[in-house]
Amino acid sequence: MTKKSVLALVIIAFLMLSLVYVLRYYQSGDTARGPRQQSSEQSIEVIAEGLQVPWKAIQVPGTDDVLVTERGGLLRRIGSQPAELQIQRVSEAGEGGLLGVTLHPDFQDNRWLYVYFTSQNNGSTTNRVERYVYENDRLTDRTTILDGIPGATNHNGGAIEFGPDGLLYIATGDASEEDSAQDTSLLGGKILRVTDEGETPSDNPFSNAVYSYGHRNPQGMAWDDEGRMWATEHGRSGLRSGYDELNQIRKGANYGWPVIQGDEVRQGMERPAAHSGPSTTWAPSGLAYANGSLYFAGLRGNALYQAQLSSDGRVGEIKKHLDGEYGRLRGVTAINEGDALLVTTSNRDGRGSPSNRDDLILLVNINVK
Repeated sequence: MTKKSVLALVIIAFLMLSLVYVLRYYQSGDTARGPRQQSSEQSIEVIAEGLQVPWKAIQVPGTDDVLVTERGGLLRRIGSQPAELQIQRVSEAGEGGLLGVTLHPDFQDNRWLYVYFTSQNNGSTTNRVERYVYENDRLTDRTTILDGIPGATNHNGGAIEFGPDGLLYIATGDASEEDSAQDTSLLGGKILRVTDEGETPSDNPFSNAVYSYGHRNPQGMAWDDEGRMWATEHGRSGLRSGYDELNQIRKGANYGWPVIQGDEVRQGMERPAAHSGPSTTWAPSGLAYANGSLYFAGLRGNALYQAQLSSDGRVGEIKKHLDGEYGRLRGVTAINEGDALLVTTSNRDGRGSPSNRDDLILLVNINVK
């Protein structure tokens, strides 16, 4: 075989491999990340685009409009009456900034809106929860609910939700101080529980705001139809990524960080209800319950995960949806009595590959039970 023949074969092989790569690339949806219909299981609609690192999206009661936090400090209203409101004293650095948002169970009467954000206090990075009266697209009556939560460039937690008991739950990260997660006198690496005024409930297990401990970086919380509480949690990171967790949360329980992970066992510590294993990374964030399943967003996983629950609360098969179609997914909120989800993307957070439309809010209509 001549040199020219060998060169021609090499060129042909290269062109064929390039064609395969291009076809796979376009089939993956990475180029568009638009409102492509995925399957008969879900229909997807983009209801907002061009956002700057949205974190949590919630529906405004009695309307089709959506409130969404952006990590830089903006609270946006999306819909028939667009509006932008700046939350004061937000410090965006790394994973910190304006994170969770929730409404009081009696919002239509008291108009109370709660936000969780990172701030600077005398040169120290901390996290705090504040309450506002939100009415006529104005925020008034700012009230500190809880402050002094440890903060850092990484591991700030950020989820806030009202539970079925009418109390406010707050997911906090260990602020990169691993051992603090095991100290129940500290607020980092915990799930906290307070009243709507920020007071400690009398039945909290450690006579402070701490409800559960031994958490690394929980970013999502939800309750199922039986009132069981669930939370997502980031596992180890860096070169040893993996062991992301889905936990059933119980009052006073220790979830093991940094002592155990995965299927490891230690007396007095809880194993996760499900985990990603040592070689798979979900980087799970927002969490919602709908129609017998828990849905959580994967940042590094680039997917929406569905964990089916049995009647006794065991986690069954975990399915992937929107796999790679919209990049990094952050927030998940159930709306319309669990028939739909609000999902935010997080491709402009410094760790994604944003398209010119990012970031997005997706409306995912669920057609499977």
